[in-house]
Amino acid sequence: MTALTQEEVATHTRTVVQGLEALRNEHNSILSGISSTLSSAHHPPDSNVIAEKAGILQRSLDQIELGLSEAQIMLALASHLQTVEAEKQKLRAQVRRLCQENAWLRDELASTQQKLQASEQHVAQLEEDKKHLEFMSTIKKYDADVQDSESSMEEKKDKSDDPVVDLFPDDDADDRAAAMSPTPPSQFAQQVNAGYEIPARLRTLHNLVIQYASQGRYEVAVPLCKQALEDLEKTSGHDHPDVATMLNILALVYRDQNKYKEAANLLNDALAIREKTLGENHPAVAATLNNLAVLYGKRGKYKEAEPLCKRALEIREKVLGRDHPDVAKQLNNLALLCQNQGKYEEVERYYQRALEIYETKLGPDDPNVAKTKNNLASAYLKQGKYKEAEILYKQVLTRAHEREFGAIDGDNKPIWQVAEEREENKNKVKDSAPYGEYGGWHKAAKVDSPTVTTTLKNLGALYRRQGKYEAAETLEDCAIRSRKEAVNLVKDGMTPEGNRRLSASRDRLRRGSRESLNSTDFDAADDNETGKFSVRS
Repeated sequence: MTALTQEEVATHTRTVVQGLEALRNEHNSILSGISSTLSSAHHPPDSNVIAEKAGILQRSLDQIELGLSEAQIMLALASHLQTVEAEKQKLRAQVRRLCQENAWLRDELASTQQKLQASEQHVAQLEEDKKHLEFMSTIKKYDADVQDSESSMEEKKDKSDDPVVDLFPDDDADDRAAAMSPTPPSQFAQQVNAGYEIPARLRTLHNLVIQYASQGRYEVAVPLCKQALEDLEKTSGHDHPDVATMLNILALVYRDQNKYKEAANLLNDALAIREKTLGENHPAVAATLNNLAVLYGKRGKYKEAEPLCKRALEIREKVLGRDHPDVAKQLNNLALLCQNQGKYEEVERYYQRALEIYETKLGPDDPNVAKTKNNLASAYLKQGKYKEAEILYKQVLTRAHEREFGAIDGDNKPIWQVAEEREENKNKVKDSAPYGEYGGWHKAAKVDSPTVTTTLKNLGALYRRQGKYEAAETLEDCAIRSRKEAVNLVKDGMTPEGNRRLSASRDRLRRGSRESLNSTDFDAADDNETGKFSVRS
């Protein structure tokens, strides 16, 4: 017996149904006739036989009805299977279409990656060409007589060429634009998490926003924040701590886009919610106050920012204690706000107190100690207290040297001492000793710390201000070697190409070191951004 297809089974079932229906009609007719016979004759002689026939017919009729029901079920099942098969065919067609689209997207991605690689190679070539052109432009400067160059610099009266102005630009100089790059993920997370723990339901979204914002993809980060904010307000109401947290996140994204007005409105709203729900002396309130102060500081509104920063300081002192490291970080922010207003007595007091807290609570080797000393030194430079600034810079470099190379002695000297010895002996020895053979000072380049590198540049600029050019060049060379490009310089050795790149880098550092004395860390109590205000949420 051959297997039947689904369609053949359905056809045969329909034929059987028709036969059963005809048989049922026939049985009903016979049964009706028997019933009429029994009813017309009161006592027929064969009434028992007729009754037995009627019973047999009734049982047969019941079996026919059961067969019809089962046949109907089989037809319904066949119809359902046909529908399922049609849906399966439809899904298979969609899968084939998606596979084709996926293959097309893979081809497009491969093509785009090839174009990106070609563009990166082109950019790298342009960078090399740019470096070569910069080197060619510096050749003319080194070809000129050094003495003539120095005397001409002293005779210039123009403000832009005045070394004092180069070392210490006007207070009105605004370098805030440099701080507007997207916030790195770790810093962004510190700003958002401070003072109030991110709830579990917001953590995934929070991480996504951090990732997109740190990449500068604000067109994705902003809609995510707004949608989450709308959902939170629907489920929890506007006056909820989670809503304040999301307002802080969105405010930080707007801040990175330079949309200060929108960011300020969101932070004020978050501040009102946190004061209402958490209390006026909660750490999260202090964090929001600090963020708002930072925002005003970035817009140059130092007078408006100062009372906010002071209130944040009071809250942290009350909640955490006067000697807590977070209090020191808030003091750093407050000091920088006062410095921009010329309140140098307060600046020195705040920095010195912050320095005392760091040294007591975190130890003299904590990075915040060196950063605060750099900040205080910059305040001294603003006031013309060069000697005090020089002492602080030397302390930072000495401590970094002791951490890396052990106690100071006659054979193990810090870089600034080596630089001053080179300055004293520059006229005694015609040819300066090679870097690798003179006192081992180049080893300080191994101190991998942005603060140490900044200190080298600042002290080098200060030496130039004092006319100690050999000492300044020593520190500048050391700072160059501590940067990433030092790896390539060391590989090149003292080859002609290596000399060219070292000279070009040294010249760039000279120009940059004069600017570095004016850039002070907004120590971020909360986001640890070098050269920026610190922000928390």
